[in-house]
Amino acid sequence: MTALQRWSQGLAGWGIPEEILAEPFRVRAERAAAREPTASTRRALEALPEGGSVLDVGVGGGAACLPLAGRASLLVGVDTSDDMLATFADGARARGVRALPVQGSWPESASRAPETDIAVCHHVLYNVPDLEPFVRALDGQARRRVVIEITATHPLSWMSELWRGFHGLERPSGPTADDAFEVLGELALGANREDERRTPLSSGFERREDAVALVRRRLCLPAGRDAEVVRALGPLLIQRDGLWTAGPADQLLVTLWWETATR
Repeated sequence: MTALQRWSQGLAGWGIPEEILAEPFRVRAERAAAREPTASTRRALEALPEGGSVLDVGVGGGAACLPLAGRASLLVGVDTSDDMLATFADGARARGVRALPVQGSWPESASRAPETDIAVCHHVLYNVPDLEPFVRALDGQARRRVVIEITATHPLSWMSELWRGFHGLERPSGPTADDAFEVLGELALGANREDERRTPLSSGFERREDAVALVRRRLCLPAGRDAEVVRALGPLLIQRDGLWTAGPADQLLVTLWWETATR
């Protein structure tokens, strides 16, 4: 089995059985906490020329590209959510840099995005079963470098014990960043890898009950079981920088990057 096949098969295992999928997933919006630059930001900055342009695929609120605003003249953000694109555009405007929001999925929307100096993509790959066209489109859009950031393991893998306890459901152990790196090797992109242990990227909530509700709804549990979730979380439910969140105290972030100008 190729690395591409293992990646796709591994992600397929993260589906949730229909008998569990009863509760709609709605929760108050999280608020992001400020962070020190990651290795991904540093790798992007070193390839970005003064006044250059950046493509951010899966831009969300702009966490990957807004730290580059001091050097960039144009930030192109691609996302399926109009609300997230509006947040990204507001953030770019506040930093005095031009923003171009592109609504749609990737790589389907690639033809509507201009070529840029670099492309960044943070915490999206675990939502991409068909990795080759996604990565090829990033590679084809960037004149200098592509920088991808993901967690070493699936961002919800820490919840495996909770799924086992509440539903008797075993969650997959993969795919992982190791698999993604192997895929890039199969595609002959000449990718590099850099790992660093950081405080979790997770944003959080001002109210403890909203952090608990997020976990409960991710577990597809009905309202009224919050107290059980709190007991099951134990020390994993914490307040950090004034925001409530749930999860491990730290995580291994993986930066995957390669040059496009030399090929």
